[in-house]
Amino acid sequence: MSTESSPLLSYRLFHVAGEAEMPGATQEEAPLVVGVGGLASGGPHHDPARQLSTFFGVVVPTVLSMFSIVVFMRIGFVVGHAGFLQSLLMLVVAYLIISLTVLSVCAISTNGAVQAGGAYFMISRTLGPEFGGSIGLMFFLANVCACGVYVLGLVEAILDVFGANGVESPGAKALPQGYLYSFLYGSLILLLCLVVCLVGAQIYSKAAFFIFLVVNIVLVTIFASFFAVSPREVIVSRDGNQSRDAYFTGFNISTLRDNMYANYSRDYTTSNMMSFATVFAVMFNGCTGIMAGSNMSGELKNASSSIPKGTIIALVYTFVIYFLLFFMTSFTCQRDLLKGDYGFFRAINVWPPFVLIGIYAASLSASMSNLIGASRILHALAKDDLFGVVLAPAKRVSKGGNPWVAVLYTWALVQLVLLVGKLNTIAGIVTVFYLVAYAAVDLACLALEWASAPNFRPTFQLFSWHTCLLGIVSCLVMMFLISPAGASGSLGLMLLLLGFIHLRSAASSWGYISQALIFHQVRKYLLLLDIRKDHVKFWRPQILLMVANPRGGSQLIKFINHLKKGGLFVLGHVEIGDLDTMPSDPIQAHYNFWLSLVDKLNVKAFVDLTLSPSVRQGTQHLLRITGLGGMKPNTLVLGFYDSCVPEDYFLQDPAFSQARENDEFGVDLTALQAHFPPVREGESQRALSPGEYVAIISDAVKMHKNVCLARYFHLLEKEPPSSSSKRRVEGCYIDVWPLNLLRPDTPTYVDICSLFLLQMACILTMVSSWKAARLRIFLCVESGDLGWVGKEEKLKELLTKLRIKAAIKTVTWDQVVALQGHPQAGGEPQGSEGPASEAAPLPQAPPGKEAFLNAATFRVTDEYLASINSLLLRQGGQTAVRFLYLPRPPADTSQYRRYLEQLEILTTGLGPTLLIHGLTPVTCTEL
Repeated sequence: MSTESSPLLSYRLFHVAGEAEMPGATQEEAPLVVGVGGLASGGPHHDPARQLSTFFGVVVPTVLSMFSIVVFMRIGFVVGHAGFLQSLLMLVVAYLIISLTVLSVCAISTNGAVQAGGAYFMISRTLGPEFGGSIGLMFFLANVCACGVYVLGLVEAILDVFGANGVESPGAKALPQGYLYSFLYGSLILLLCLVVCLVGAQIYSKAAFFIFLVVNIVLVTIFASFFAVSPREVIVSRDGNQSRDAYFTGFNISTLRDNMYANYSRDYTTSNMMSFATVFAVMFNGCTGIMAGSNMSGELKNASSSIPKGTIIALVYTFVIYFLLFFMTSFTCQRDLLKGDYGFFRAINVWPPFVLIGIYAASLSASMSNLIGASRILHALAKDDLFGVVLAPAKRVSKGGNPWVAVLYTWALVQLVLLVGKLNTIAGIVTVFYLVAYAAVDLACLALEWASAPNFRPTFQLFSWHTCLLGIVSCLVMMFLISPAGASGSLGLMLLLLGFIHLRSAASSWGYISQALIFHQVRKYLLLLDIRKDHVKFWRPQILLMVANPRGGSQLIKFINHLKKGGLFVLGHVEIGDLDTMPSDPIQAHYNFWLSLVDKLNVKAFVDLTLSPSVRQGTQHLLRITGLGGMKPNTLVLGFYDSCVPEDYFLQDPAFSQARENDEFGVDLTALQAHFPPVREGESQRALSPGEYVAIISDAVKMHKNVCLARYFHLLEKEPPSSSSKRRVEGCYIDVWPLNLLRPDTPTYVDICSLFLLQMACILTMVSSWKAARLRIFLCVESGDLGWVGKEEKLKELLTKLRIKAAIKTVTWDQVVALQGHPQAGGEPQGSEGPASEAAPLPQAPPGKEAFLNAATFRVTDEYLASINSLLLRQGGQTAVRFLYLPRPPADTSQYRRYLEQLEILTTGLGPTLLIHGLTPVTCTEL
């Protein structure tokens, strides 16, 4: 319950640990900042799983993932085909693309506490569970496949030297080769990675640091070899049959000049012709490891600080290394050597086995990094319960916080990947999956920036929406450049997963960026919606429907939903009470129940509740304050005030009797039914008197609101679940009586109120479920009226101008008119005999309009009203809904009860009927 001590800021930063143990603490004494991390009263809350520093947890795994085997085996390939200048261009473009994503990662990670799951956590907590779950699963599969690729690459590198059919010389030729043997060697290497990851992140970080040292020592020997090794001739062999001489020249200007420009030719490993795009795709594959440190977010001491710092350091370090290797290679090695032997570093190294050690170490580290990173993503997915029981066991962790079941899941999937044996095709798809995840991170940051939410204030400020948007476009371009088919397939898979999670998952408490974006745009357009620019051509009903109890009013709610025609539809409800006598506002807690009701009824409506001493005052409040800007109600709809006992709709609709126990926002079905009281009994006490009911109508008219009174809509034929709505109303009529039946002497059919009736009836026929119903308009004439043909022609002409398709039915009502008295000059009706005059003698009213309005209430008798009622019922055909003219309430408040009695007699037994009093012009004959 909200009080002065309730949370002023609800955001996932940290929470005050141990507040429950504080003496005298109550539920209302909540911390000022609510989140999921931890700050104890004396300092940071230490999670046993969070032990890694920035260097060991982010820098080391990110550097090793970005190097992998590419730094040793693809430098010659890139420079040999693209030349130094285009290689440098490729390097700059590749790092520019990933740098844009790194900026987004830094912004999101410094905007709050980052939990386990890395990229998945960032995407899901920003874009919601649908995007987060689908892209998180794809990112997990990408890491699984990448782990398999690196393991198989390591096996092939070992067999090239030590295999029985190895092509490298010298080699031990000791290991037997074949598909099963390759799978066995790969399984052993993967088992080693599994053991390291099962022990925990600490052992992994130490092993990764050892490999990091080995790789950097090997890089030092490679740089030293450029200076220490003298120019030499290198024999380049092709499949053991062809060989030719190539040269390592040392630092030579002519060599640099020859290597300056591109010279694309066929790749000797695939026999495919190379181009800028294909070489760039291979080079870019080595730069996709920027999330390796983010994947370890659950083990970092301070993820929000470590991820941006460590990732940027790794990015700068690897860029410098790649640049130096490109430059020195171009300066010292002939193009024939670069194109003919991609592993030329061994041939020019001071000690060739150094390079082999570097290749093996880089491949092993990349395998471990992807295995442990994938397991953390899977564990985060399992904790969020997006995929149900399939991933439920992956929630388990060891005492030290290691998700060992998720590690086993990941290991088993990598084992399946190893069965494929060759993953050249999958390798391209893996890169595409990575790029999808990077684009999603950019999208998450862009959404946060565009939403302009006050709580989005990251400490890292070197980004803007331009960098996010450019990052998204760059990732998408690279996806289709690397693999058009893979890019299309990955986007299709993402959409399928997104739809699956949307259908099965409940609403999350993470917050929805879509809501912030919608708010931002709606506010902008509401400011542009200027009521001074309203025009009758674009009028639409904006309805406030007052609902006392939805158990008996659900049919009316559904019907009015058809009448809104894309306009505003608000369900209003007044709680009787005085806030001065209450400890807190009870209304706020009721909104969830009403919103759940809207969901179950499947109507497009807002909900507005108020607390007031009386229903009349509450309705006045809602009429004045409901809506915003140009979206405010122009029509009030009330249920009719009578003694009819409605049916309980909740007992008939399966949505309220056979639905799930909880809806998306946790409202229990039993609680929802208990919140709304049972339908009233015939003699039960009401919160509203007849006089107050008519006063509400009068108030709405004074506030220039159109008024509709709905009667018998609980009798509206319910749609069977198996039949279409259109078939339900087929052959039925919508009857419109545009004449003020309480004043048959009204000179014309064409007044504002009559046109309003026609407009509302026409709107109903435009709804797909009511299109099969036929619209009838009744023209009441007397036998002696010779001008009825002209009246009918004028009405037809009006309907043609208004583009309303309706049948005009002429009705003779001589017997009805005979029962109607005529006013005398003094305002008193003739023939004052009858129940109407006996029940209420005409008061002395002042002359003028007020006297006329008061007198109009008395000029009709109950016999006349009963005759009108009979006339309405005698019309042929099955009538689904009737639209009747609602007279303005009398000005004299003492006659309110008589006014309501007249309306009740008029509409008795008519079935679903809408009494309408329109005040605003709503039709237009101009273009």
